[in-house]
Amino acid sequence: MDRTATLKRANTAQREETYVDYSLIFVILFLLAFGLIMLYSTSSYEAGLSTGDSAYYFKHQLFPTLLGLGAMLFMSFFPYRFLKKLSVPIYLFAAAMLILVIPFGKTVNGARRWIIIMGVSIQPAEIAKVAVIVLTATMIMKLQKSLMTPKGYGVAVLFPLILALMVYKITRNLSSAVIILGITIIMLFVATPGYKRYVFTALVLVAFVAVIIAIIANADDSSGMNYRFRRVLAWLDPNAYASDESFQTLQALYAIGSGGIFGKGLGESMQKMKLPEAQNDMIFSIICEELGLFGAIAVMLMFLLLIWRLMLIANNAPDMYGALLVIGVMGHISIQVILNIAVVTNTIPNTGITLPFISYGGSAVIIQLAEVGIALNVARNIGRY
Repeated sequence: MDRTATLKRANTAQREETYVDYSLIFVILFLLAFGLIMLYSTSSYEAGLSTGDSAYYFKHQLFPTLLGLGAMLFMSFFPYRFLKKLSVPIYLFAAAMLILVIPFGKTVNGARRWIIIMGVSIQPAEIAKVAVIVLTATMIMKLQKSLMTPKGYGVAVLFPLILALMVYKITRNLSSAVIILGITIIMLFVATPGYKRYVFTALVLVAFVAVIIAIIANADDSSGMNYRFRRVLAWLDPNAYASDESFQTLQALYAIGSGGIFGKGLGESMQKMKLPEAQNDMIFSIICEELGLFGAIAVMLMFLLLIWRLMLIANNAPDMYGALLVIGVMGHISIQVILNIAVVTNTIPNTGITLPFISYGGSAVIIQLAEVGIALNVARNIGRY
């Protein structure tokens, strides 16, 4: 009897150790496959004209996607607790990559945000996002009770703020800086108990909004005109800036409006011939045009399912550190999805934010899949401790 009971316990432990969140994996694979299909549909016309190969963007996204799946698999087995020891090196690596943009950065469409290493284009701002998740989780665990004090909370905010300012000042990428701070605020909000979470979060948000206003007020370009303020004006009255700042937004709105309930059909978009960089920030508008309201809601439901699965993993994580890591991943994905759809629908001023797992961008999909791998790793350890 004792031997039988021992074998049963061993079998149970083995099942717990090999637990895999198949629902999460299914959602990710669906979004990746759907993203590649929509990327080809969206970019084939422009790619054919500019490169002579209608599958140019599809081919260039396929390899990072496969690489990202490999990163996800690796991180799902990598002991997530070891990330505590690597948090500072990861942070310093992200900062160093940002600094390398200054002498070696590649300019694309007027933005200097990429560096080329062995022929591979890397966007350091994406590395900064995962670095902030790991560092903030580690800082919260080390500060613990002192996090409840203004000084401790300030220390926890300081290092992500430095990285966010580096992203903005070096790459002029305000949207990524906003996402980094948003991730930090969400993680600190969850980690702070009682009424203090509302007090501290309110103070940080007030300071955050003040910084954004100051940036907008002082964002002059080479001609002396405030280009960020012009974007705000274009957001308030798109038709008044239809030929410049609002052109992309108006074309996206035309695409959304012309899609109707069931869309024009896959590959039948007309606005992709006019919409600049449709395969990047505005791909959701082409989804609406080709697949209609039905397709748009289906995509949003898949993202809601993804966020729900991450929330379940965080709630059942074996320790606080694992829960914080998953909360950071969930915050990153949810913020980016919300902001992307808000920009496409002109709910907020236009800024460059990609749709996770769907928009064109190699660095983004690799980092995002690696983050999902961390969440899967935490899920695999549920019930073991």
